Amino acid sequence: MGLSSEPRLSGKIAVVVGAGQTPGETIGNGRAISILLARHGAHVVAVDRRVDSAAETCGLIRDEGGSSSPLEADISREADCEKLAANVVADHGRIDVLVNNVGIGTGDGGATSLTEEAWDRIFSVNLKGMWLTCKHVLPVMRNQQGGAIVNISSLAAVAAAPMLAYKTSKAGVNALTQALAIGNAKYGIRVNAVMPGFIDTPMAMTANVEATGIPVEDMRRMRDAAVPLRRKMGTAWDVAHAVLYLASDEANFVTGAILPVDGGQGLRIG
Repeated sequence: MGLSSEPRLSGKIAVVVGAGQTPGETIGNGRAISILLARHGAHVVAVDRRVDSAAETCGLIRDEGGSSSPLEADISREADCEKLAANVVADHGRIDVLVNNVGIGTGDGGATSLTEEAWDRIFSVNLKGMWLTCKHVLPVMRNQQGGAIVNISSLAAVAAAPMLAYKTSKAGVNALTQALAIGNAKYGIRVNAVMPGFIDTPMAMTANVEATGIPVEDMRRMRDAAVPLRRKMGTAWDVAHAVLYLASDEANFVTGAILPVDGGQGLRIG
């Protein structure tokens, strides 16, 4: 599939944070989001702590005739987030879309087994990092009197989950999204979140296999069986299409939304 005949983000500058991915047989959310936004006309600045992985994403975009450039940043460091915004503006003059896709759960556990170090690291990346990217991109968007921010949350924010720090940090992402949405509406900036359920990505599968010791195919069957819709996990493309909608002018009157992309898993709550 190449560039869309009806690009929805033509001429826009989109920053995708977490545009690389864990190696695996499927595609990750950040890479799928980056490719899809580029297919719809955006120049994608692919940001990742592992710039070689971001560069791989850019290569896939260029192979399709799209426009993309890699940028290295560790969003848990404010100096990196400040440089990120400054570098994009210096190179492109504006930032129209920011997608915050970074999230980790390494070392997570229950309330009595979780270490302080793991808690701090997960919150530093999942929540503080998301705030820091927004902190330094928002002044650019305010000056433009417009822009769209899409944060990647998780169904774990509202559903039962054994990972205390991950769940709590993602609940924080939802709250951050809503606070930024109401605080920046007067500037014409929209802030929304996507809340994926079980998605068949390399990172999700690797993390679950490592945490449980269950073989990957058994893990895939278990996760498929937990999804009401067709008894099948979603893919990163499902997440990417939700992001594309929220980033595009089609969502011009949508802000503060927390959009589940979960095959109906969230309907079991309550």
